[in-house]
Amino acid sequence: MQNVFKNISKIKFEGPKSQDPLSFRHYNAEERVAGKSLKDHLRFSVAYWHTFRGQLADMFGVGTAVRPWEDGTNSVKMAQKRARVAFEFIEKLGAPFYAFHDRDVAPEGKDLRETNRNLDAVVKVLEEEQARTGIKLLWGTACLFVHPRYVHGAATSCNADVFAYAAAQVKKAIEVTHELDGEGYVFWGGREGYTTLLNTNLKREMDHLAKFLHMAVDYKRKIGFKGQFYIEPKPKEPTKHQYDADAAACLNFLREYDLIDHLKLNLETNHATLAGHTMQHELEVAAAANALGSIDANTGDLLLGWDTDQFPTDYYLTTSCMLVILGQGGLAPGGVNFDAKVRRESFEPIDLFHAHIGGMDAFARGLKIAAAIRADGVLERFVKDRYSSWNSGVGAEIESGKASFASLERYMLDKGDAAPNVSGRQEMLENLINTYI
Repeated sequence: MQNVFKNISKIKFEGPKSQDPLSFRHYNAEERVAGKSLKDHLRFSVAYWHTFRGQLADMFGVGTAVRPWEDGTNSVKMAQKRARVAFEFIEKLGAPFYAFHDRDVAPEGKDLRETNRNLDAVVKVLEEEQARTGIKLLWGTACLFVHPRYVHGAATSCNADVFAYAAAQVKKAIEVTHELDGEGYVFWGGREGYTTLLNTNLKREMDHLAKFLHMAVDYKRKIGFKGQFYIEPKPKEPTKHQYDADAAACLNFLREYDLIDHLKLNLETNHATLAGHTMQHELEVAAAANALGSIDANTGDLLLGWDTDQFPTDYYLTTSCMLVILGQGGLAPGGVNFDAKVRRESFEPIDLFHAHIGGMDAFARGLKIAAAIRADGVLERFVKDRYSSWNSGVGAEIESGKASFASLERYMLDKGDAAPNVSGRQEMLENLINTYI
């Protein structure tokens, strides 16, 4: 262990009245709610890229992050040291998982062969740190969007050589994820989209993306990797339109190309809002298709038009997330990955702890609220009663497939008009949720 956070002790649960900002007020890892510990419900993961590689730069200014352990190089030696720093942080925080892109943990070399050697050298340290701490890899992924070779995309590039390079890079990323006993692997199409349709063969690009994913599925089977594959939706940024625009678009793509049995969705709050949806909407769409696999926990600033990746602290947001997650029985083998970064103005190392503590507490509180709502059953009974007309009579005939246009016409000719509607009681339900929060 590097011991760069020597002035910070392991973060402990001290309860809601704690005055210590470096303590949990709501996240008690072993506390049991709805039959499971909070640790098992939430399966928290630290995102390597933002927490240990983010420099807090933005489009108007250079990075402000103060990271005393960095030596200013992009060497393998620095990457190995950084990995040990990362595990010191995660261990003191008490998160059970982490997640990474391949290029987050190891530098790119002069060619693919050297790049793979660099990754192997750092993976050796990751293995040692996992064994030392018991911290596990939630999922791995490949960075197919930063390097200039991916300017036109990766699997959807107009350059066949770039497709081939991306395939080789993902092959290696899946291998190291498997070597590290990762519980999943994420495909995020950072530049799999278009900026203008004037130079784009959309159908051909989507066909190529499907071929790429089928190759990955075949290779997963070949090497015996049992982890879950995920695809992560995002509507835009950096491209004008990305093919994985939202949960519904991803599900349609997976069904069209016969991939629905092989991939679930990894959903992110800020991506949902960029798509014009709430996170609850995206979760419900995925859960309805039995395709909700994992989440990237963050939030966006509604006054800003880009992916700000802020840490989640809103209990309403976390409660709505956990209502859906509890409703489907949990996320495992997925989890709650903090794909979030501290603000540019929060540049000191201790801010990394404050940010993660706040996010973990917010999800723990949301879990407890959602569990109480479900246990009381008032909301569930209201929804069930609202659809009671479908439980018998004409509603049951429609759902069972026994009805036709002709039979429904006869039914309404005899009845004369539809039964009166009943209020949806939105305000009452919103007030109800407030009583729990």
